[in-house]
Amino acid sequence: SADWFFRGVLTKIGDTVDVGTKVCIIEAMKLFNEIESELKGKVIKVLVEDATPVEYDQPLFLIEA
Repeated sequence: SADWFFRGVLTKIGDTVDVGTKVCIIEAMKLFNEIESELKGKVIKVLVEDATPVEYDQPLFLIEA
């Protein structure tokens, strides 16, 4: 079964994020998991459309350090 990506208002292009910043929510088996950034930098691209299925280990954002 697919997990679902939800960006909502958490992160947009141009935002600066730190390690641990909540960037999106992934819904898996009716559980909503807040996903935190593993990198510090500026969001330059969102790689996934809102409310679309995603796979394990799929890149979600491009972050410029």
